[in-house]
Amino acid sequence: MASLKRDPRLTYWQSTLCGGVAGVLSRTTTAPLDVVKILTQVGTFHSKQGFLNTFHVLCRAEGVRALWKGNLTACVRLFPFSAVQLSVYKRLTLFCMDDFGQVTVWKAIVAGSISGMVAAVVIYPTDLIKTRLIVQNRLEPTYRGIIHAFCSIYYQEGFRALYRGVSLPLIGAIPFSASLFFMDLSLDSLWQEPGSHPTALQNFMKGCLAAAVAQTISFPFDTVKRKMQAQSHILPHYGGVDVHFDGMFDCFRQTVKLKGVLSLWNGLTANLIKVVPYFGLMFCTFESCKRFYLYQNGYIVSPLSYQLTPGVDQSLRPQELQEQRKFIRTKSYSNPSLKS
Repeated sequence: MASLKRDPRLTYWQSTLCGGVAGVLSRTTTAPLDVVKILTQVGTFHSKQGFLNTFHVLCRAEGVRALWKGNLTACVRLFPFSAVQLSVYKRLTLFCMDDFGQVTVWKAIVAGSISGMVAAVVIYPTDLIKTRLIVQNRLEPTYRGIIHAFCSIYYQEGFRALYRGVSLPLIGAIPFSASLFFMDLSLDSLWQEPGSHPTALQNFMKGCLAAAVAQTISFPFDTVKRKMQAQSHILPHYGGVDVHFDGMFDCFRQTVKLKGVLSLWNGLTANLIKVVPYFGLMFCTFESCKRFYLYQNGYIVSPLSYQLTPGVDQSLRPQELQEQRKFIRTKSYSNPSLKS
């Protein structure tokens, strides 16, 4: 979404915090849908009766709190993910800049895709732990929390187990990024008139539609990744995975052979249903945090609107604006006539 791009008027950490807070709120609100999606992808007994009954079966078996299994891990990983992604993206864009400090659209797309892939690999163990916490029985847990899960997997299954299935998000990132930016550019040309700026509603709708199409196309890679993350001889019933396999390609083959091709899209309904509230909350929260920091940095007159502060050069970065103000104050003190 265009609205979630980093604003140069915010510092690096302010942008990271805005993205993190927006991600935590939207992720926590839509966590039940994510739990149902993952259980359906893995193929546990909860999901045998279809999407709508999964909620009822899960709550009856493990209680309402089970709908938020793994949510803490998912929220914790948002901040390092945003930090790594922004750092790598900043480095790559600096490398791709021309002599005039400009970056072409396609270079920015490549930089964004690579930064997302690097961030996904760096914090991949937290994604695996989240899946393990979701597929286990909350009333008879194998893992007592994030740290216990990490240590148990490391000592009982080895370091490589923490990266089981890591190649799938890298492979899946190609069709995901391609379809995401294709939809983004297509919707821009369809909705946006030349020289105009998209409205907040257009940004929101564009983000939802682009994400829905991109996730649908790349969903089979995510399904196989979840099965690989969940399967473990440590967990009861091998994590409840509905097929047994050895490696990524065998997982694809066994899933298609035993469950059919469409089973690669199991859980897609829950995933698509959460797109609108997820992006809606993320959009609103991000904008609120952004306005707060723009007001704190002195670019706008109120954190409740985008009314610009008179006399402030909006092209200046926060540090440059502070230096300019410091210079003006110093000059006014040295020359009292300027105060009037």
